[in-house]
Amino acid sequence: MRILTMMIICIFSTGAMHAQTYEEWVNKSFDCLEANDLACAEECLENALKEEPANPGNFALLTNLGTVQRMQGKPEAALHSYTAALARVPNNVGLLENRASLYVDLGQKELAIGDYTVLLELQPLNEEAHYFRGLLYLEEGNYLAAEDDFERILEINDKTIRGRVGYALLEKMRGNYDDSERIYNYLIEKAPRDWSLYEGRADLYIQMGKYARALADINKLFIETQPSAFLHVLRGKAKLGQYEKEAAMVDFTKAIELGYDQQKLKELLVEEK
Repeated sequence: MRILTMMIICIFSTGAMHAQTYEEWVNKSFDCLEANDLACAEECLENALKEEPANPGNFALLTNLGTVQRMQGKPEAALHSYTAALARVPNNVGLLENRASLYVDLGQKELAIGDYTVLLELQPLNEEAHYFRGLLYLEEGNYLAAEDDFERILEINDKTIRGRVGYALLEKMRGNYDDSERIYNYLIEKAPRDWSLYEGRADLYIQMGKYARALADINKLFIETQPSAFLHVLRGKAKLGQYEKEAAMVDFTKAIELGYDQQKLKELLVEEK
C-alpha cells in the first residue's frame, strides 16, 4: 500500500478553558504514534475533536484519525474521517489521494476515479494521479481513457518508467502480449533492479503460457525481495501451468497465510481450470 499522508497539526486555541486540554490530547496522540499504539492515538484524536469540535485545525486531526483507523483495518471509519476532513478543505491534495486509495481498497472504483479527477483538476501534472486513475480505467475496461492518462504521463515526463508500465499493462489487457513483453523487456534493461517490473512480466508470461520464463522472473524475486502474498500466488499459477499441483497448493496456502483474500484465490483457481 502506498504511504498514507499524515498531517502536521498546527494547534489553534478557541478558548482559554479548553486549549490546554486540546493541546494535551493532540500531543499525546503523537506520543502514541511514536510508540506504535494506534488504538491510543485514535482515542486521543477523537477526544481532541470532542474537546473543540469547531477548531479550525480539526481537518488535520480528522486526516490523521482516518489514517490511524485505516492502519487498524477500519476502512469505513477511515472513510468517514477523510470525508469529514474534505468537507472542511475540499481541495487538499493529500486528503484526496488518501481517500481515493481508500476507495480502491473498498472496491469503489468510480468514487476513486472521481477523487483522482478532482485532484488532477488541481494538479494537472501529477503523474501519480494520472497513473492510478489509468489503472482504474484499465480495470473497468475503459482502455481509451487509460491510454489518455498514460500518454499524458509521458508528455509530462518522457523519461518516466511509470507511463511505460501503464502501456505494458494496457497492451496485456488488450491481448497484445508480444507488444507488452517488448515494453517490459525494454524497461527491465533500463531499470534492472526495479523488482516490480519482473513481477509484471512474470504475470504476462503466465498469461502467454510461458511458465518457465515466468518462474525465472519469480525465482529472482524470491531471492532479491521479501516474497509477498501475490508473489506466492503468481508462483502457484506458474506451477499449476506446469502441472505441479501439490507445489502450487503450497504457494496458495502460504499466500492466504500472508493475507491474500481466500475468496479471490478461489475465483482465480476457477478461472485457471
